[in-house]
Amino acid sequence: MKILSAAQLKTVDAYTIEHEPVSSTNLMERASRAVADRIKQRWPVSTPVKIFAGPGNNGGDALAIARMLGEENYKVYAYLFNTSDNLSPDCLINKQRLVDFQAVKHTTMGVHNVEFVEITSQFTPPPLEEGDLVIDGLFGTGLSRPLNGGFASVVKYINASPATVVSIDVPSGLMCEDNTYNVMNHIIRASFTYTIQYPKLAFFFAENEQYVGEWEVLDIGIIDPENEETHTPYFLTNAKEVRAMLKGRSKFAHKGTMGHALLVAGKKGMAGAAILSARACMRGGAGKLTIHTPESNVRVLQATVPEAVLDIDVDSNCFSQSFDTNAYDAMAIGPGIGTSSYTVQAFIEQVSMSKCPMIIDADALNILGSHRGWIAQLPRRCILTPHKKELFGLISTTRNSYEELERTRELAVRQQIYILIKGAYSAVVTPEGNVFFNTTGNPGMATAGAGDVLTGIILALLAQSYVPEVALRLGVYLHGLTGDLAAADLCYEGVIASDLITYLPRAFKQLYEERKRD
Repeated sequence: MKILSAAQLKTVDAYTIEHEPVSSTNLMERASRAVADRIKQRWPVSTPVKIFAGPGNNGGDALAIARMLGEENYKVYAYLFNTSDNLSPDCLINKQRLVDFQAVKHTTMGVHNVEFVEITSQFTPPPLEEGDLVIDGLFGTGLSRPLNGGFASVVKYINASPATVVSIDVPSGLMCEDNTYNVMNHIIRASFTYTIQYPKLAFFFAENEQYVGEWEVLDIGIIDPENEETHTPYFLTNAKEVRAMLKGRSKFAHKGTMGHALLVAGKKGMAGAAILSARACMRGGAGKLTIHTPESNVRVLQATVPEAVLDIDVDSNCFSQSFDTNAYDAMAIGPGIGTSSYTVQAFIEQVSMSKCPMIIDADALNILGSHRGWIAQLPRRCILTPHKKELFGLISTTRNSYEELERTRELAVRQQIYILIKGAYSAVVTPEGNVFFNTTGNPGMATAGAGDVLTGIILALLAQSYVPEVALRLGVYLHGLTGDLAAADLCYEGVIASDLITYLPRAFKQLYEERKRD
């Protein structure tokens, strides 16, 4: 699924209107119906609904929703802000439709369940109480500057209330992409956002969660011409795409054809990171796994990962010397290796000489963060898997997630590497500058060792000859799915990293079963 900019959203709307063809008013009706249907599914007819509509098309959506809910006998209070006497054409049409509906229903049925007020000057705000449903239709994707004045006051009034807030398409005041220069306390704090056809880039940034709330994309059949005007580097990976990535296995497969993975992991006292990555790699389908580790970890690794072969470092406590990797189909380096002076030197030598597909994670990323000049020596198309703190070591601290993403894209393109930004919507950034956001996972995965498990999964896929982009997108999706399956049986607080490995076979099985039904 594409993630389009605010300007591109106008392009696809116009294309749909011309080529479906459909009038802009009927397209608005379609969008409003989709939102109204979701509201009806979630809130009973006894819920008081208070609608705040702006003068543009987002306000037109809101007024159409007011009419639709009124038709279903919700008690609706609709407030249209028209202080400049400059309604958009479709907003004006839906204003008149609401007025006509209100009059007809009152005349024919004696029912007055829709109250409509048009504000042209002073506004006396209605009481907003717990149990009320507020529908925010003040401003949508067309907003290009921060809210101020009266509209900012309305936003603050809504945010201060105990009512549940639903935003149409995007919370009023939130820019679709970059909010660096926005006034953040002039943005609606929605409980739910029902967005039309395409997710908005801003939804994937942690600092915007408080405004967007829970969000859902509603498909209303908008047509994408798929030309240069709608070219985008941002995408949302969906389940069907992921299922198609799975290779399956030949009946004649054996351990020699399923890939030989190498894991450089663990110093003295950090065998746990090596264990988690190694077990995830084996559960991820690698035919063979060799773990390069110091002698201090031998006993525990042989006891916990008996399937793996151990390659013992010359130093008894840490990774201290590079070695030949020609026998391996893929390697991962970093989990629990530490940052001693011996390890630092061994790391850059190892990375420089190794030719197989490579994942750089954990302490290896911390080493790079302390020696940024070495980033230029990384092999082309290798994979870096930082969490936020490790990423800042590579690109420096940023003002917000948008700037962080753009700097990461610049680094990936400049060095021709893959960078996986781990988080709620883990983002795979490619050497071409494309970004694929992941949709699986949950807060229960905020636990030590979860990243080591992810490294093992991706390593297994690389060893099985999945190309890096596919290994990353499939690996991240599987990792998140294991967390979702574990949390469903346990709870967020009860999930630990080992559980992710336990549920990994179930995640694979679910994808294969779903693919049969595709």
